Amino acid sequence: MRKYVIINADEVSSVNFDQVDETSENTLRYNVNPAGTKTFVKFDADTTPSFLEGKTQYSHSEMLTVIATDEWSDPTFPGEPL
Repeated sequence: MRKYVIINADEVSSVNFDQVDETSENTLRYNVNPAGTKTFVKFDADTTPSFLEGKTQYSHSEMLTVIATDEWSDPTFPGEPL
Protein backbone atom coordinates (compact mmCIF):
# COMPACT_ATOMS: atom_id res chain seq x y z
CA MET A 1 0.00 0.00 0.00
CA ARG A 2 1.39 3.39 -1.01
CA LYS A 3 1.90 5.88 1.80
CA TYR A 4 2.62 9.61 1.71
CA VAL A 5 4.47 11.75 4.25
CA ILE A 6 4.70 15.54 4.27
CA ILE A 7 8.06 16.95 5.32
CA ASN A 8 9.46 20.44 5.69
CA ALA A 9 11.66 21.62 2.83
CA ASP A 10 14.65 21.84 5.17
CA GLU A 11 14.34 18.08 5.80
CA VAL A 12 14.90 17.11 2.15
CA SER A 13 18.61 16.57 2.80
CA SER A 14 17.69 13.70 5.16
CA VAL A 15 15.66 11.83 2.51
CA ASN A 16 17.14 8.52 1.41
CA PHE A 17 15.90 8.42 -2.19
CA ASP A 18 16.60 4.69 -2.35
CA GLN A 19 13.69 4.19 0.08
CA VAL A 20 11.02 6.39 -1.57
CA ASP A 21 9.42 6.59 -5.02
CA GLU A 22 10.98 9.95 -5.89
CA THR A 23 14.43 9.75 -7.43
CA SER A 24 15.95 13.04 -6.29
CA GLU A 25 15.24 16.45 -4.81
CA ASN A 26 14.39 17.57 -8.35
CA THR A 27 11.40 15.21 -8.57
CA LEU A 28 9.66 16.45 -5.41
CA ARG A 29 6.46 18.48 -5.52
CA TYR A 30 6.45 21.49 -3.19
CA ASN A 31 3.57 23.47 -1.73
CA VAL A 32 2.65 26.79 -3.35
CA ASN A 33 1.45 28.85 -0.37
CA PRO A 34 3.79 29.76 1.19
CA ALA A 35 5.88 28.65 -1.73
CA GLY A 36 8.36 25.84 -1.29
CA THR A 37 8.18 25.36 2.48
CA LYS A 38 6.88 21.76 2.40
CA THR A 39 7.07 18.73 0.16
CA PHE A 40 6.05 15.11 0.38
CA VAL A 41 7.45 11.71 -0.42
CA LYS A 42 5.68 8.46 -1.15
CA PHE A 43 6.73 4.89 -0.62
CA ASP A 44 5.37 1.40 -1.14
CA ALA A 45 6.55 -0.50 1.87
CA ASP A 46 5.32 -2.26 4.96
CA THR A 47 8.19 -0.70 6.87
CA THR A 48 8.43 3.06 7.21
CA PRO A 49 11.86 4.44 6.24
CA SER A 50 13.69 5.45 9.42
CA PHE A 51 13.98 9.10 8.38
CA LEU A 52 10.14 9.27 8.26
CA GLU A 53 9.42 7.57 11.57
CA GLY A 54 7.08 9.51 13.84
CA LYS A 55 5.65 11.57 10.97
CA THR A 56 2.01 11.47 9.91
CA GLN A 57 1.36 9.05 7.08
CA TYR A 58 -1.44 9.59 4.57
CA SER A 59 -3.28 7.23 2.23
CA HIS A 60 -3.67 8.14 -1.44
CA SER A 61 -7.20 9.50 -0.93
CA GLU A 62 -6.12 11.51 2.13
CA MET A 63 -3.18 12.99 0.21
CA LEU A 64 -5.46 13.96 -2.69
CA THR A 65 -7.55 15.93 -0.20
CA VAL A 66 -4.44 17.63 1.22
CA ILE A 67 -3.02 18.71 -2.14
CA ALA A 68 -6.40 20.07 -3.26
CA THR A 69 -6.07 22.83 -0.65
CA ASP A 70 -4.81 26.33 -1.43
CA GLU A 71 -1.55 25.46 0.32
CA TRP A 72 -0.70 22.91 -2.38
CA SER A 73 -2.65 23.91 -5.49
CA ASP A 74 -2.64 27.10 -7.48
CA PRO A 75 -6.10 27.42 -9.01
CA THR A 76 -4.64 29.14 -12.08
CA PHE A 77 -2.51 26.12 -12.99
CA PRO A 78 -3.59 22.48 -13.23
CA GLY A 79 -2.04 20.19 -10.64
CA GLU A 80 0.30 17.32 -11.27
CA PRO A 81 -0.95 13.79 -10.64
CA LEU A 82 0.26 11.94 -7.58
